[in-house]
Formats: sequence, structure tokens, C-alpha cells
Amino acid sequence: MNDLTTNTLPALPSSILPAINDLLSHLNIPRDVLASDEEICYAWKDLPRELKHLPIEIRGELIARMCVAVSAGLFDAAVNYIWNAAILHLRDKLRNFGLPIVASLQQKVFEEKHLLELQDSQLLDLCLKLNLINEDGYFFLDQCRDIRNNFSAAHPTLGTINDREFVVFLNRCTKYALSDASSPRGVDISAFITALKSQRFSIPQLEIWVERLKNTHDAQRLLLIGMSHGLYCDPAVSEPARLNALDICTNLKDSFVTTIKSDLINRHSNYLAAGDEKRHTASQQFFEKLGLLNLLNESEKHTVFSRAIEKLRNAHLGLNNFYNEPPFAERLCDLSQQGEIPETIQEEYVYVTLQCYIGNAYGISWEAEPYYEKMIKDYSPREIAIMIKSGLAGGYLERKLSNSNSKERFLEALSLFDKSSIPSSVQGEYETMIKSKKH
Repeated sequence: MNDLTTNTLPALPSSILPAINDLLSHLNIPRDVLASDEEICYAWKDLPRELKHLPIEIRGELIARMCVAVSAGLFDAAVNYIWNAAILHLRDKLRNFGLPIVASLQQKVFEEKHLLELQDSQLLDLCLKLNLINEDGYFFLDQCRDIRNNFSAAHPTLGTINDREFVVFLNRCTKYALSDASSPRGVDISAFITALKSQRFSIPQLEIWVERLKNTHDAQRLLLIGMSHGLYCDPAVSEPARLNALDICTNLKDSFVTTIKSDLINRHSNYLAAGDEKRHTASQQFFEKLGLLNLLNESEKHTVFSRAIEKLRNAHLGLNNFYNEPPFAERLCDLSQQGEIPETIQEEYVYVTLQCYIGNAYGISWEAEPYYEKMIKDYSPREIAIMIKSGLAGGYLERKLSNSNSKERFLEALSLFDKSSIPSSVQGEYETMIKSKKH
């Protein structure tokens, strides 16, 4: 078995096939319960072509047993032997990859006993995520797994396979699991982790890693983005590493498929379920900074908006408000662009943005004004109604609008949004306010 360069195996002894026929005849068993002489000869002839790609160290006991099974026409046994060899080799690849790294990526303990307990389907899934097999390999090996379960000597069979079906099965196992070419180039996960946790990314370095993640397959990209989210949310991780993880995800967010978004939401929810306040808060910031706040539920969004509104209000009412307001106004404006504002916080949102836009007795924050204008222009019909009612008798701003300068600013705010967005329920009040401006 060590030299297959000639693409041949020793010829089948002339006694083997007659001996099989004699045995079956002696037992009074039909000959067709085993592969025919022709099928055995064809399968034996094709074996060297498939086995020549196997490294010498893999050509062990199971490969020898497979060849003997083929020589006797036991294709169902041969299927089982080569499949077992493939599974054992995939386990070795995981060991070489590093079980501690696998544990870190899965965020749970993963030791030798856990590796041995993996079902074949779970093993294939994990190898795909780690890029130890590619998507083509996963597809074909998963088919092989199904064939092995239903047509091999491992279980009662649904039927038999012929020489051609066996050779195809062997080809897929050797090509995608056993040969050196079965581990395609992709993202080196250990190198990715090291890079994230090192110094702050330079622009070229970031571009290289983003390109690598774009070019890998979906399963590994799902794993790496989830891992980046975990690093960002870990309070023990350094700030450069957190920012590196955020930069990676920011540059890939436009390509986030449904499975990636779902995985991120599940990770976020798990922090909340576990009562991990630090990670949960960091995860909210992660969604906010990526512009994915709309993926969170209404309660989560309410909390994020409430905190941002409160910080803007405090800055507006505090000392040096004209200088302190802009960053808080910018943040709230950015949040408002990430989807509909929760109904439960709309009143507070309108009141605070209007109050800041109108300003105080000393004027307004000019640097923050563009953000206030943007938010007012984007008011929803319900928020416009809240705004108009706030300026009526008994409204939130009634007292503030007794000042002529404040009233003028309020009327200017009324002209910022499109008239067609005004609800009919406040159309009359709006017209009255506009007329007062003209006079």
C-alpha cells in the first residue's frame, strides 16, 4: 500500500472469486447477495486511483480492511471502514487545530471526551465552521454520512450499492476528509484571534482581515462575527481589541445575512438571561454602533433611547450646555436613523429635542442645531402630533412659549417637516399656529 504511483494493486488471486462462489453455493445462498465478480474486479481496478492521494500515514488498518472487503464483494463493509477512517481523521484535524481554541470559539468547555461524544453530523458541522472542510466537502460528506447510515454494514441496510456507487463514496471521503487538499485555505482562526487582541489595527491590516472574512464561507463568517461580538462585550478584553472587533463587524455589516443577525440577537439575549449586566450593556452599544438597533425588541430600544435622551437633557440643563450638547445631540440623531422610535419613548423624545432646539434665554447650541433640525424633519406623524399638542394651552411647552423668542423658534420648527405628514387630527391647530407666525 506504500507505493501506488503505478496506479495498480496486486492482482486478485485466482482463488478468491471461485472461493466466494463455492462458499455461497455450499451454504445454498444465492450468488447475488454479494457483489458480482465483474463488480469486484471493476472496484478493485479503481481503488489505486482513489487511494494514491492519501498520505502514507493515513494508510492504516481501516484502509487495509476496506481493500479486503472490496476483494470479497462486501461493499457495505468497505463503506463502513472508509467512513470510519474519515471520521477519525477529522477528529485528528480538530485536535491539531486545538481543543482549547474550539472551546473558546464555542464559549463552552470542549475537551477530548466532548470530541469523542460528537455525532458524525455534529462533527461535520463543527469542521465546516472551523474551515477544516469547505462547503462542497460538507455537502458531499453529509451525503456520505447518510449513505453510510442506510447502506453500510454499520446498520441494517435499506438496500445495496454497486461498484460505481462505492467508488464515488470512496472518492468523496478521500478528497474531502482524508487527503491533504481537504483543508481549504480560509481564515486562520487562531491568527485572527491573536490579531484582534494585539495592538490597534492599521487601515491596511483591517482591510486584509475584512477581505479574508468576506472570502470565507458563510458558516465560518458566522462564527468569526459571533466571536468578534463576544470579544467586544467581554469586560476583561482590552479596549484596542474591542475596537478591532467593532471595526471588523462595521465593515461587514452590510453583508450580514439572516443567520448572522439571528446569531447576534441570540447572543445578546443570552447575556440578559444570564443576568450579565456588563456584557448586556456592551452588547446594546455594539448594536447601536453598527446601526442595527432595530434588531432589538421594543423594550431594549426603549432603554437605549431613554438613556440617550436623558444624557442630552442633562447636557442641555447643565453648565456650558452650548459646548456640551453637540456630541449627545449627534448620538441621539444617529439612533433616530436606525428605525422607528419606540412609541413608549416618543413623547419624551419630542419634548427634549424641541426644548433643545428652542434653546434657553441665552440662545441655542449652534453646533448641535443641525442634529435637532434633522430629528424634527424626520418626525413621524405621531411625533408631529405630539409636537403640535405640546404648544397648545395646557401643553408641555405652553409656559416656555410665552417668551417671544421661544415661540418664534417653535414656529420655525413647525416649518421643518413636510405638511403632508401632519395628521388630520391636529391639522386645524397647525394652521392656527402658522397663521399666528404670519401676523
